Amino acid sequence: MSDIIIRRQHGKSLAEARASAEHMASELNEEFDLSYHWDGDVMRFKRPGVAGDLSVDDQQVALNIRLGFLLFALKPTIEREIHRFFDENFPS
Repeated sequence: MSDIIIRRQHGKSLAEARASAEHMASELNEEFDLSYHWDGDVMRFKRPGVAGDLSVDDQQVALNIRLGFLLFALKPTIEREIHRFFDENFPS
């Protein structure tokens, strides 16, 4: 297993941050068939070979992803794509 951990400060309200996270998850669902659900302010998601959570609060967004063995080789590509999604949805 390989982990990707990303933390980013944002200048949004909690509601705005959650809406941005929802938008990001919706795009990921369409593009990668990623299923997700909210548990309070934590979004839990999964698909074969990937599982994780995205938590939002009034100051930061935190992403934790666990990649399965078969996706380990794609970790740099996946990480770049995640940063792109963060740049679009949670600009610094």
